[in-house]
Amino acid sequence: MIKTLGLAKYAKTAAMVATGAAGDGPLFLLDYLLRFLRVALLLTVWRTILATSAPAAGLSLDAVLTYTLVAAVFADPLAARTGLEEALWNGSITTRLLQPMALVGHYAAEMTGGWLLGFTLFSLPLLLAAPLLGVNPLPANVGAGLLFPVSLALGVSVGMAVDFIFCALMVTFGWSVWEVERWRSALSTVLSGALLPLSVLPWGLGDVLAWLPFAAMAWAPLSIYTGTGDPRPLLALQAFWAVALWTGAQRLWQASRQKVVVYGG
Repeated sequence: MIKTLGLAKYAKTAAMVATGAAGDGPLFLLDYLLRFLRVALLLTVWRTILATSAPAAGLSLDAVLTYTLVAAVFADPLAARTGLEEALWNGSITTRLLQPMALVGHYAAEMTGGWLLGFTLFSLPLLLAAPLLGVNPLPANVGAGLLFPVSLALGVSVGMAVDFIFCALMVTFGWSVWEVERWRSALSTVLSGALLPLSVLPWGLGDVLAWLPFAAMAWAPLSIYTGTGDPRPLLALQAFWAVALWTGAQRLWQASRQKVVVYGG
């Protein structure tokens, strides 16, 4: 009973964030429209590039299109942004530390709640529209479909750990919220494989980047989904980075916790 009540407060937090986003006004719908147009444009670009060339590093045109579509459908979980840097910058981290909830659990609940509206208004419609866009949205096989949620969960865990590490460094070195946002977004976009499959990068860069923690966030689950990567080493590497990064995040956070006062905490 106590455990159920403990989980209920996180579920309530997620629900509050989801409903709060809908109450911000109708302009948020424009963002989903622009995201849909962006996906359509990327699919067109890939068709143009691969129509007259060989498969990209073992990725067929169909696999690349599915990769692109699924990356857009799960864009928010693949990015795994907690918003912790904003709380540190504006001082609202103070109230979070005083609430009877684990800090990581609290931000995980808020992050999940933030995904719900987008998944309902963008991701599901995009999946339904996939045949109209000429894309097969299904996983490569049954095994890929079963392992994808596991890999996605590990990717989210790695992404959250990266977020907490960046924020601990923000406190330690006195970085601004804009610096953290710029570096976090740039590194994640380029190195994670969320925008481009790593295997299409030139000079064998993808083979090197695939070993980095950013690749565990997006490249691993997406390559498993499309059947273009071996699930066993990908899952093992994700699990390794999840453990290693959370261990590092915990130590960095404990070492810099006292400096939170600089940001109003």
